[in-house]
Amino acid sequence: MKNRLNNESSPYLLQHSNNPVNWFPWCRQAFELAAQNTKPIFLSIGYSTCHWCHVMAHESFENKEIADILNEHFISVKVDREERPDIDAVYMSVCQAFTGSGGWPMSIFMTADQKPFFAGSYFPPVSRHGMIGFKELLLTIVKQWNEQRSSLLTSADHILSALLKQSDVPIDVTHNSSAASNGHTLQQMIDSGILQQAITIFAQDFDSENGGFGSAPKFPLPHNLLFLLLYALLFHEEAPLHQAVLTLKQMRKGGIFDQIGYGFSRYSTDDCFLVPHFEKMLYDNALLILAYASAYKATGDSSLLTVAMQTADYVFREMTGADGQFFSAQDADSEGAEGKYYVWTRKEINRILGSAKGSAFCSYYGITDQGNFEGSSIPNLLHSDNDHSTDLFEEERKQLYEYRRHRAQLHLDDKVLTSWNALMISALSTLYRVSGKPCYLEAAKKSQTFIEKHLSKDNILYVSYRNNKHSSHGFLDDYAYDTMALLSLYDATGNPAFLASAQSICLEAMQQFADKSYGGYFLYGPKNSPLITRPKETYDGALPSGNSVMAYCLVRLSQLTTKDIFKQAADAQLAFLSSKAIHYPAGYCMYLIALLYSAYPPQKITVLCSPKESAGELLSKLPLYADIRILEQETEAYRLLNNKTTYYVCKNYTCLPPTNEIPASILHT
Repeated sequence: MKNRLNNESSPYLLQHSNNPVNWFPWCRQAFELAAQNTKPIFLSIGYSTCHWCHVMAHESFENKEIADILNEHFISVKVDREERPDIDAVYMSVCQAFTGSGGWPMSIFMTADQKPFFAGSYFPPVSRHGMIGFKELLLTIVKQWNEQRSSLLTSADHILSALLKQSDVPIDVTHNSSAASNGHTLQQMIDSGILQQAITIFAQDFDSENGGFGSAPKFPLPHNLLFLLLYALLFHEEAPLHQAVLTLKQMRKGGIFDQIGYGFSRYSTDDCFLVPHFEKMLYDNALLILAYASAYKATGDSSLLTVAMQTADYVFREMTGADGQFFSAQDADSEGAEGKYYVWTRKEINRILGSAKGSAFCSYYGITDQGNFEGSSIPNLLHSDNDHSTDLFEEERKQLYEYRRHRAQLHLDDKVLTSWNALMISALSTLYRVSGKPCYLEAAKKSQTFIEKHLSKDNILYVSYRNNKHSSHGFLDDYAYDTMALLSLYDATGNPAFLASAQSICLEAMQQFADKSYGGYFLYGPKNSPLITRPKETYDGALPSGNSVMAYCLVRLSQLTTKDIFKQAADAQLAFLSSKAIHYPAGYCMYLIALLYSAYPPQKITVLCSPKESAGELLSKLPLYADIRILEQETEAYRLLNNKTTYYVCKNYTCLPPTNEIPASILHT
């Protein structure tokens, strides 16, 4: 029997629309009903490609006995964290306070006025391995609610008070270009050693054998790698460059990269990137395209560019809609088993390819009789020293890919998220700049057109789109990421319309989300429904925080437009984040990138193109860390020299003489 989730558009909510649990979406009716019937709320937060969400759904939410307990004693609410990152952020802080960690599924018990009194993540249906069973937990909470309700309500009040105390202390937010909001100038922030502290932390945590940082599980965190690449570029240091490049190469060799269909899984469960958590997220693949493209530009190693293009090929093939929109994620599970879609046996490979080719393929990709994952094998290249810039088994790989597509099916979360599409736009714009291939720029433009048509109206953004309708008003991340996407399109094309749109979206974000008393930007604004707290996320997790991306966007807009409003806001935002980042700078890499851009502005290169060369070809020869303008016709200020393509370069407040050759000095900065 269908429940109240049946009319929702979220794939995650629809996955639970046939549960015997009488689910509500997050809505006023649910909380009013809980208050009228004096029942607690059970809030369950997850997303459609989450493996442990599937497990708990099958074990507990499809279990009639457990559903009967929930239906009788609770009002049960389901939330898709990707559609409502505000709710997820508020209650994730609660979960972390209770358990010391966070994850999904998230399980919150709270009052009708949204005050939490207990939190956790996954619970098995019955107690095992030291974990309380979900049925037992429910009955315990029911007993306490009926017999010790006042203590639960008091606990909820204390938890809320603790959350509110985590808010910032007011700071002086007078905006002027010479002094930032907490009194630290740009030079003082640089001189504080915050950049060097981050570099030291990465050096100490670097796994020199396997790549990556720390121990398992290892997340890609491409924004950290982008910081290392930029730092190495600006300060000519080999160690950060080596750390980033080795990490990228090891990930390409491991099972975290799909050797058959391309694209990256969410994270590795081991130290060497062999065994992934198999779900593929759009945001990971977007950020990794950025990292591989940037690493190629820093090193000239074509194998890194190949990975970026292979990852883009995967996204085009499996996560792109007819109108150029990018879908959110592919599941880790198929036919009820995690990773089944991706693993192989030697016998199966030989049957498909024949014994001779099959044996050679298995040897190349580490597929053995004993396997490396639950008796089967995850194809990988970790045993090889080759850079694999060319695939020796391209035809065999394609054959296995086609076979795999029909062997098992993966669930695709086909909702379109503004923020994640914006990340892919930035990635593809950058890939166009380093490769010169117009297909990437066209795909980026097409996705931006989709956002403007279906996910925005008069500079107001929406979170997601599916089944011909958009969801709630956008949050900070939507605006910050879309501003960055528009800036990336401007960097790739020089089209002033993209720069104008970036300014409009950023100004809207400043108006909606700025905290004029405490500094920084709130996650949600007045167009969003209020929650018990108003988060202001600054730490970079799997994704860069909205505040750190805002810092980057404000810095870039201040440099590209020279408008005081962006300069003042950039100074204030950099200073606001410096007070957060100083405690653990390695967790604020997007902010550090913004700080580097502000302290060391990119050189300005104007190219007057001869009729024999295209803009794409020229861009691919020029550095990424530069503000580039390509002209196709002479102007009064810019003339062809010797009737050939002519370069005009300004660096460190000095303009060099025009030349027909790319100055060697600009290729290494």
